[in-house]
Amino acid sequence: MKSLKWLLVLSLLFVPMSGALSETASAEGAASNQLTVQLDSKTMIHNGTSYLSVQPLTLKNGSAFIAFRSVADRFGYKITYDAKTKESVATNSTQEIRLKAGSLIIKRGKEVLKAPVAPFAMNGSLMVPLRTWSIATDSKLTLAGKSMTLAWSTLPTANFAVSPDKIYAGETMVTYIDRATSPTGQPFVDERWDGKMDVFPEAGSYTITRQVQDASGAWSEPYSVTVQVLAPNMPPIADFKTEKEKYRIGEQILYTDLSYDDENAIARRTWSINGVEVKNWTKQEKAFFEAGDYQISLEVEDAHGLTHMVTKTVTVTDEVLYTRDEYNKLFTEVGYKFPINGASVLDIPEVKYTLQSDMAQMIRSNSPEVFINEGIAYDDQLTGPIRFLFHNFNSIGYPVKMYLIATNNNRTTANVNTSSFGMGGPDPYVENTGKLSTVRYLKSLAENPTPKWTAIKPGQSINLMPELSMAPIKPNQVLSAYGDVFADQELQFRVVVVAQGKDPIKELSSLSVMERDGKHVRGTFNSANRTMEINEPLGYDEKRIVLGDWKQDSYLVGYDGTSGQNEINVGNFGVVYRMQLNHVAPNTVITLNARGGHYTGAFLVNGELVTVTKDSILKDNSEAAVLYRTGDTEESIEMVFTPASGSNLPVAMLFQKMPPLKY
Repeated sequence: MKSLKWLLVLSLLFVPMSGALSETASAEGAASNQLTVQLDSKTMIHNGTSYLSVQPLTLKNGSAFIAFRSVADRFGYKITYDAKTKESVATNSTQEIRLKAGSLIIKRGKEVLKAPVAPFAMNGSLMVPLRTWSIATDSKLTLAGKSMTLAWSTLPTANFAVSPDKIYAGETMVTYIDRATSPTGQPFVDERWDGKMDVFPEAGSYTITRQVQDASGAWSEPYSVTVQVLAPNMPPIADFKTEKEKYRIGEQILYTDLSYDDENAIARRTWSINGVEVKNWTKQEKAFFEAGDYQISLEVEDAHGLTHMVTKTVTVTDEVLYTRDEYNKLFTEVGYKFPINGASVLDIPEVKYTLQSDMAQMIRSNSPEVFINEGIAYDDQLTGPIRFLFHNFNSIGYPVKMYLIATNNNRTTANVNTSSFGMGGPDPYVENTGKLSTVRYLKSLAENPTPKWTAIKPGQSINLMPELSMAPIKPNQVLSAYGDVFADQELQFRVVVVAQGKDPIKELSSLSVMERDGKHVRGTFNSANRTMEINEPLGYDEKRIVLGDWKQDSYLVGYDGTSGQNEINVGNFGVVYRMQLNHVAPNTVITLNARGGHYTGAFLVNGELVTVTKDSILKDNSEAAVLYRTGDTEESIEMVFTPASGSNLPVAMLFQKMPPLKY
C-alpha cells in the first residue's frame, strides 16, 4: 500500500499543472543550494547540514506537503502573517509569496499562480504542496528513490539593458540600465564588463558582457547583450522638379517631390513661395496670376531633426492662359471654395420652380436654443414617420445630457423604429456641429440603414435615441442632430435635458417645460419633405436657383406642441429637399453661394456626399463652393440636402459654363 502511495506521489510531482504553474520550475544560474527531504521524515539536509522541520514531509490526497515555515526559512525568507487578508507571507529581498490554508491561489508579487491542491493546517503549522513551492521559488524539484531535492541558486544575476533602441555609430551616447538582482539581498561590491562603450565607433554587431559580485564574494554568471549599431544618420535631401521653367499666367504647374532620406523617414515637408510658408500646400493654387519670377522652396526634415532646403525659380510670362476666375471654375476641387464677385450673382437670371411636398412630419427642438436650466425642451404626441432636429447650447453651468423619451399612453403595445441619424458635437463651435450633423445625416440617408425596432408596452417610457446622450454636453458646448423615427401608434415624445448622471425617465415627473426664448423655433411641422423637378436647361447660359428665400421656397407653418401656438419654421431647418435637374449642359460647373451670411453643410449629388466646404465654411457671398461638374454631354442630376443648423439662408446654386480647356 505504501509503495502504491509513493507511485501516486511520483505521478503527481511530474504531471504538468494548469495555468501559470504549468511551466517547469528551474533555478537561475548554478544550483548553489540543495535541500533534500524524505516522506514522513522531519529531517531536512541543506547543503550537507541537517535541520529539523516542525512537521514531517506529509502525503495527503496524493500530494507531498512540507511545512511552510521550515522550508521558507531554508530559502532565506522571513515569515509574517497578514491578519487582514489571513495570508501567510514569505518575503526576501527580491520577492514576496502569499498563500493561505484552503485556497488554491498563490500570489508571487503581482503574479497570481493557481496550485492543484490547497495548503492546509496541521498541528498548528501551514503545510504547502512541495511542487507549488518549487514553482513559486523558481527552484528545481527532482526525485532519487524516496528522497526529494529542491535546488536553487543564490548567486547574483548581472542583467542589464542598453538604451536607446537605435544606436548610430559615432553619434549615439549609450546608456546602460542596471537590472542586476541579488537573491540574498547582499549589496554588489564589484563588476566586470567586456565590450562596454559609451559611443560605438563603427557600424556592426557588438556583444557586451557583464558580471557582478556580491558582498559574500559570489560572482554571477556572465550576462550578455548584443546590439546592432547602425551607420551614422545622414541628413535628408530636399528636391523637386517642375515640367518646365517658364509658365503662362493661369497655367497649372505640376510639382514633383523628389526628396529622399537614407532611412526613408522624412517627417516634415514645408513649401514656401517667395519666402512665405504655404500652410496647406496640397490646396495651394498650382498657378500664378501675375507675371514675374517666383522662388519656390521645399524644406524637408527627417525623424532625427536634420533638415535640408532647396529653392528653384519658376518664371511666369505675360501671356495669359486662364484668368483666375476661369482657372477656379476649371480646377478647384469639388467640396472646396474659391472667391467670386458676390454682387454680380444678383445679375444671373433666377430659375423659377415649384415645390411638391409630402405629409412627412418634423419636430424642430431649437427653442430655447440656449439651455439655462434642466427640463423638457419639447413635448408632443405623434404617430407615423417623424424627423427630429435638435440644436442647442449648454449655458446651465455643468454637464448635461439630452434624451428623446418615448412614452406609450395606449392600452396596447406600440412598435417604434429609428433609422437615419447624424450628430455633430458636443463642440464649442456652432459651425462644426451644424456641418457635421448634416454631413452624417445625409451620409446615413444615402446608406439607408435597416430600421431598429423597439416594442413599448402600455405605460412604458424608453430612451429612444441613445446615440443622442452618448456624450455629455459640457458648459459652452453645442449639440446638433437629426434622427428619423417611425411609430405604428401614437406616442408621446419628450426632449429631456438633465444633469449628467441623472436618470431622465425617473426625473420626468419632476421636470417642467422650458420657456421659449422668443428668437428660435420649436414646433411640429408637416410637409417636411420637399421635391422639385426642373426641366429648364441649366448651364447653357448662366442660371441660379435660390433656396430658403421665403418666396419661392416658403417656410413651413406648424404649432408648438407644448403650448399649441402657431409656429413658423424660419429657414426651413430640418426640411429635406430633393432636386431633380433634368437638363444640365455639358461642361457646367455647379457652385453654392451663401447669400444670407456664413453657410456650411453638405449635399448628396447623384448619391455622392459633398461637404461645404471640406476645410472651411462659406464666410459670405464673396465665396462659392464647387458641388459638381458635368462632363462632355448633357446630364440629369439629383441633389438631396437639408439646411445646416447654425448657418444662414438664403443660398444660391449657380450654374455656369466652364471655359474651354487650353494647352
